[in-house]
Amino acid sequence: MLLTLACGSLFFPGLFALCTWGLRRARPAWTDSDCVMISTRHWLAREYVWFLIPYMIYDSYAMYLCEWYRIGDQSRRQSLTTFQSFLSKNRLMITHHAVILFVLVPVAQKLRGDLGDFFVGCIFTAELSTPFVSLGRVLIQLKQQHTLLYKVNGILTLTTFLCCRILLFPFMYWSYGQQQGLSLLQVPFNIPFYCNVANGFLIAPQIYWFSLLCKKATRLFDAPPARKDG
Repeated sequence: MLLTLACGSLFFPGLFALCTWGLRRARPAWTDSDCVMISTRHWLAREYVWFLIPYMIYDSYAMYLCEWYRIGDQSRRQSLTTFQSFLSKNRLMITHHAVILFVLVPVAQKLRGDLGDFFVGCIFTAELSTPFVSLGRVLIQLKQQHTLLYKVNGILTLTTFLCCRILLFPFMYWSYGQQQGLSLLQVPFNIPFYCNVANGFLIAPQIYWFSLLCKKATRLFDAPPARKDG
């Protein structure tokens, strides 16, 4: 799963770079703007969205299964209690998955028409941080928090999360401004209001999760080294 997410996150930027490079060699008379514009149009930007549906369903079920085993009481009469505990502890994540399934997928697949392939590809790169987040959880499960690998992975987690889930949004605004001759600060006032609202809903949980990662990293690097028993 880690390899699948990493490959999926790198696929669209890699495809974009490959198409741009190929067009520059095949069409030397074209400007860089022409090559970039053509490279952002690809049928996979639409069809890859279908990958989100089974993944989000799987991820929600896997989180519930983890909660079920964590509680330990697997009797049927406790299933409702387990489910309520799962919803309570993972309220934000479940909302995040539901919004992707019932809002983002229809918009990306049908409602946007032929517009926005570049921005859909940018959103896909958000998952580049997921393998590092997941690896961190695996290392915690293996009680490897003291290792160099855990600390290096923590730095990579913070870096990819910041770049691909938070700075991604001002980058998309800046990119649109470059195409339209607008400054970054002018873009929010020159696009439909619902675009700003949608981006606000998308970035809000990312900022919250990033703050939790930063607090966790602070505790990790501020913790005094363990003393050896005499």
